[in-house]
Amino acid sequence: MNETMQHHLLRERFYRRERQSVPAAREFARAAVADWGLGARVDDVLLCVSELATNALVHGVPPGRGYLLRLWWREGGPLRVEVHDSGGGQPRLREPGGAAAGSGVAADAESGRGLLLVAAVADAWGVGERDPGKIVWCEFALKGAHAT
Repeated sequence: MNETMQHHLLRERFYRRERQSVPAAREFARAAVADWGLGARVDDVLLCVSELATNALVHGVPPGRGYLLRLWWREGGPLRVEVHDSGGGQPRLREPGGAAAGSGVAADAESGRGLLLVAAVADAWGVGERDPGKIVWCEFALKGAHAT
């Protein structure tokens, strides 16, 4: 039998609905990426963790609830970042310089461009179903990375 052994690495942490959870999530992700020896795209990963955690905190986490940050990596595959929340709604990507269709947010608003940043720096992103809520995820290709 000729099988290739693959390492699957997973880290997850639950955060309460509070402002300091975003920097805590970023530090958690920084430690995981460093422990796994995947530092080549750490800045991109941390930016996306910040944006997805902030979106969950502001739009996806009802009072008294929280969100789950999950990072997982399979050797030879992408690093995946997932933020699980229990809120309703469907995240929408805004067009550069404009508002999302039907969002009621002005093009010159100071917020609302987090997913645009995620789409710009991640190799893939999307939204999955969860009951209740949703999973917003992004992935980063890590060429030549090996588990440590």
